[in-house]
Amino acid sequence: MTKRKMFLRMITASLLRRRSRMLIALLSIGIGATILAGLVTIYVDVPRQMGAQFRSFGANMLLLPENDQKMSPDQVDQALKVIPENQLVGAAPYRYIRVDMTTRQQSFTAAGTDFEQIMKTSPYFSVEGRFPQNSREILVGKEIAETIGVREGSDMELTWQPPVSAAGEESSAERKAGTALSGSAEGWGGGKVYVTAQLDDDARITSLTIDAGTQTPEIGGMTQTDGAFKGQFIGKTLPLTLGEDVDALSGATVTSTAVVEALNTARSAETVQTAKTLKYTVTGILTTGGEEESYLFMSLEDMAHLTGGESVDAAELSVSASAEELETYANQITESAGGVRARLVKRVTRSETAVLGKLQSLVFLVTAVVLILTMICVSTTMMAVVSERRREIGLRKALGASDGSIRKEFLGEGMFLGLLGGVIGALLGFVFAQVVSVNVFGSSITFQPLLLPAAVIVSMAVAALSCLQPIRRAVAIDPAIVLKDE
Repeated sequence: MTKRKMFLRMITASLLRRRSRMLIALLSIGIGATILAGLVTIYVDVPRQMGAQFRSFGANMLLLPENDQKMSPDQVDQALKVIPENQLVGAAPYRYIRVDMTTRQQSFTAAGTDFEQIMKTSPYFSVEGRFPQNSREILVGKEIAETIGVREGSDMELTWQPPVSAAGEESSAERKAGTALSGSAEGWGGGKVYVTAQLDDDARITSLTIDAGTQTPEIGGMTQTDGAFKGQFIGKTLPLTLGEDVDALSGATVTSTAVVEALNTARSAETVQTAKTLKYTVTGILTTGGEEESYLFMSLEDMAHLTGGESVDAAELSVSASAEELETYANQITESAGGVRARLVKRVTRSETAVLGKLQSLVFLVTAVVLILTMICVSTTMMAVVSERRREIGLRKALGASDGSIRKEFLGEGMFLGLLGGVIGALLGFVFAQVVSVNVFGSSITFQPLLLPAAVIVSMAVAALSCLQPIRRAVAIDPAIVLKDE
């Protein structure tokens, strides 16, 4: 029989003879390994779990154009290449325009976006109905729906009037003799007021048409029919000053101001894009508890069809990464993506970092306490075993057994208990972590292959440390004192 086999037989025989005590030690190590393996699994998986939970609060990074310009879809795509695909949860582009609903004399802000991405970046969006899926479908904010009385399935006619800046910088050539001018400006309640004027050979106004359908009919709406008010403009040259060149309509100062501003910023009809009206079907009512309830949402394709152009004002990104990684990505995007700058949503990233840090500290503290308690329990059990085996140890030393052989035997027993308890604890630890994850985070965790050997090694190390004091006491036994009564 080899020394190794003999050594293993001695260890197993010793453990079997003291089954009750060794079972207690084994349970202590097993329970400690279970909690250790479970908490380590949770500790490793917490960033992913917490990241998924915080993603439900919205985006944690914004892409914005430099110098308050517009971004092209290609620029946004180029910026997104900086972020690894496995960390990019979603990226929702946004374009904002002002649209009029002339039948209700209302103007609203419309947001063009990608609904597939918005469901990833803003999972808190609550829709009564469904998100738009087809062309000419629109999502209406709850505040707008209550104001104008629309619901799922309703139709809305929306008009887009290009801003003055769309025609380029003002030039005297656009106001040459005989030119027809078109312009618009915001009036009461943000509703657009449209004007069309004809100039004669001396660049004087010969005719004026006002469309104030978005204004209150009995007040601002009178500007389009009141002959005396419109007659003030005939024969005048632009620009005009309200109160000096023309007077405001009584009780409609805001609308009158809009008419004058629209004329002063009017462009040649040949260079100005014409207004466009399209009909949309409401597929759902959006509730968020925030400012989104005052917006209309349509696809970017529908907005491009309405306005005749493609651009992006901003993009919301949901990235599953640590605060340090987010900061790195933001700097890389700003430096590498021309015309695009990245900005972190601090309230989300800071909260995520703070909560994650506290939770991981708690897991670390609990793990340390469990390991210490396991070590104390195993050490106490092994001390009792040494006390029971005093005569046996004294007899062996009297027959010539060395201190080294005594150390190896007790250390071997402890390591064997650590090995067995570690294997059992690692398997039970995954079950423990799975139960905690499902009940706390509402999702399952991924098994970590390296967890099994790590738990076994730690359990064996804890068992070995627990045996140091009992081994020291066993080696210190004096055979003469122990065997003097034999």
